Amino acid sequence: MISERLQHAREFESESGGSEADRPAFHVTPTVGWMNDPNGFSVFGGEYHLFYQYHPYSNAWGPMHWGHVKTRDFIKWKRLPAALAPDQLYDKDGCYSGSALELPDGRQLLIYTGVCKSAADGAVQEAQTQCIAIGDGQNYEKHPMNPVLDGHDLPTGGHPEDFRDPKIWREPNGSYHLAVANRTGDGSGAVLLFGSRDALHWEFLHTLDASHGKFGGMWECPDFFRLGEKYVLMLSLQDMFPQGLEFHAGNNTAWLIGSMEPDTAFSRQAVQPVDYGIDFYAPQTLLAPDGRRIMIGWMQNWETSGCKVEGHSWFGQMTLPRELRMENGRIFQRPVKELEAYRRGRMAYRDVTVQEEISLAGISGRVLDMTLTLRPTAGASWFRLSIAKGGNYSAAIYSSLAQGTITLDRSSSGLNRDILHIRTFPAAMQEGILQLRLVMDRFSAELFVNGGAQAATMVLYAPAEADGICFAADRPVMMDVEKYELGGF
Repeated sequence: MISERLQHAREFESESGGSEADRPAFHVTPTVGWMNDPNGFSVFGGEYHLFYQYHPYSNAWGPMHWGHVKTRDFIKWKRLPAALAPDQLYDKDGCYSGSALELPDGRQLLIYTGVCKSAADGAVQEAQTQCIAIGDGQNYEKHPMNPVLDGHDLPTGGHPEDFRDPKIWREPNGSYHLAVANRTGDGSGAVLLFGSRDALHWEFLHTLDASHGKFGGMWECPDFFRLGEKYVLMLSLQDMFPQGLEFHAGNNTAWLIGSMEPDTAFSRQAVQPVDYGIDFYAPQTLLAPDGRRIMIGWMQNWETSGCKVEGHSWFGQMTLPRELRMENGRIFQRPVKELEAYRRGRMAYRDVTVQEEISLAGISGRVLDMTLTLRPTAGASWFRLSIAKGGNYSAAIYSSLAQGTITLDRSSSGLNRDILHIRTFPAAMQEGILQLRLVMDRFSAELFVNGGAQAATMVLYAPAEADGICFAADRPVMMDVEKYELGGF
């Protein structure tokens, strides 16, 4: 049964979707209006489904719906009607983030956070609960047992107003586990683990991990999975103080890497940033049938989310899906291999000497996949890659070869607002070589350093005709370039 509110959202989508011409070529954007967190990234019916936090009626955050797209290859996406709307008492103020899986009977289960606000003693109180909807890949019925988890299910010290973002998975024995974000008695974040035999009746098992004030305030959007021989708890961390160049002030994303024995708590052994760039938050993963762990994130920063390009019917985009792998205790990421099927027009150069700023014939564009291999000569201390260059516009990827850092600088990329434009992160050469892979898609740049040991993402605001690419260094740097246009979407 499709509610009146959901039907209204679907009709609005069909009437107001806008043109595809002003959008990225292959990154997910909302049908219309506002997008934030990826939700329900999952395999269903032999296809990959992605839902997202969605306010169709404006380009600003509003009462959360779930938007919906699907794909067969992570690159070419099909738009589907909105999946959820806030239309019940327990979710009347928003259907917040959650996850999805395919049930043994062939149906798809969505689990999300329902938000209900009420006034009491002159103040507004908010309750966040976990709710379920089940459907056929397009239409979903909210379960009569909703909410299936609420404040009464929290351990002592848990906060019912910060109890959100459930991530569900099915164990080999057929049981279900659920990781949910919560705020603990000390005011900082934690992730709670629940168990169930039917995905409807849940019991609290234990706390997977907690911040205790060391990694920001509230922890959001948990994801928990095995990668190689390690277990990974992936989180979005709010209100952090900087920690050198590994974590910056504000909102961050992190992998907590460790081990886990059956029926015991997760044992954290290392903490690694997910993305070092300017625009990245709330990532979520799925396990593909071929065994790859694939991650997608919201390509935005809450501090810059008020900066919108005029004339667009949409705001917000997702990152390119990325494959994760564990190597010597570190998580590497790279664009999904399916992107290679869309490569066109290869241009390659070898042993180019870069010093004064140069450009190369055939090396330009805003929709491309390009890899640079840099071999600095003795004394070279910096290298600069300029992209989206034209007129007064440009963005820079600046490598301090001597210090082992990379700086993203989009100060001149087209937005004259006092927001974060520059970020620096550690990225040293490996055996005298620095490799940079750059994927661009009209309004974004995603950088993968040294095979994906670091990744950094930023949104670009320059007009599409600013498509120049230049190279410069203070002393000679030998450079190989391999560049492909991307097309056929």
